[in-house]
Amino acid sequence: MTLSTLSDGEIKHLNDEVLANKRADDVLAWSYETFGDQLVYSCSLGAEGMVLLDLIEEVNPGANVIFLDTGLHFKETYTLLDDVRHHFSTLNIKALTPENTVEEQKEKYGDRLWARNPDQCCQMRKFEPLQQELSRYTAWISGLRREQSPTRKDTPFIGKDHRFSLLKICPLIHWTQEDVWNHIYDRNLPYNPLHDENYPSIGCAPCTAKVLDGEDERSGRWSGMEKTECGLHW
Repeated sequence: MTLSTLSDGEIKHLNDEVLANKRADDVLAWSYETFGDQLVYSCSLGAEGMVLLDLIEEVNPGANVIFLDTGLHFKETYTLLDDVRHHFSTLNIKALTPENTVEEQKEKYGDRLWARNPDQCCQMRKFEPLQQELSRYTAWISGLRREQSPTRKDTPFIGKDHRFSLLKICPLIHWTQEDVWNHIYDRNLPYNPLHDENYPSIGCAPCTAKVLDGEDERSGRWSGMEKTECGLHW
């Protein structure tokens, strides 16, 4: 089963009948049974990431996980990465780095590219490393939830990801923020302490702000800009 072999009708059948009303762990079990080693999880180390790492380790110990190390993360995120490697020790967690370091990017494109041209910065520091890595796989897992923002309200369990020419699986689409945190607390999972300081969605430090009461979970990402996504998702 690949992107090129699945029709839109077959994708709809998977979402509406095969995976409909399935729990997240059931969706993951089906995904690993279907794709095996051709399936990878791209984890941003957010709260949803902790849930998925926990569920994936139960369903498929030794699964491949990738983390985009842009070189611009909060120090708390890098500390969490160490904690995650220790806690989920059976998983194969690989950090991907961009072609240029932050200093090399500054020399080539000028200082604070993320403020002047955030799309270009995300392209080089996120999209290109991920695109290169995903070329080795048939499908990838993401922690998108429908509740997170208006741009994600129609996210399906499985869909065609033409950006990376593979299939994309989102097991947590029906989970609420409360569901995510209940799971983290119940399972005593590690998480980024910035979540306790009104950072529900955490990306690179220069482009992530606190969220005000009443705003959606991702309103702190690229705050004050037209940009709402880094280009990795639908």
